[in-house]
Amino acid sequence: MDTKVYVVNKSSHNFSAAEKFGELVFMTEGRMNRFSTNDMIRKFKDSLANSKSSDYILLCSLNVMNSLACAVFAHKHGTLNLLLYKNGSYVERNHVLD
Repeated sequence: MDTKVYVVNKSSHNFSAAEKFGELVFMTEGRMNRFSTNDMIRKFKDSLANSKSSDYILLCSLNVMNSLACAVFAHKHGTLNLLLYKNGSYVERNHVLD
């Protein structure tokens, strides 16, 4: 499987339940300054440079980070595939944004 799951921020949460959707790729790690939005966008662009439209964004961490990661992914691919945590596992939601 070459699908990737882009995790917005690596924290102490156990993300192993998301591995069934693809290889986990952590875009940031640790504490982030919620007002450093330009820095976030640069990190997300770098992390998503080789992403494919079939990959996923796993939402976690600060709302502003989730918003920007999704914006970068959707701008690049015209689609947005989300993994949402629910009852110990993840559910996927896929959107076409053209």
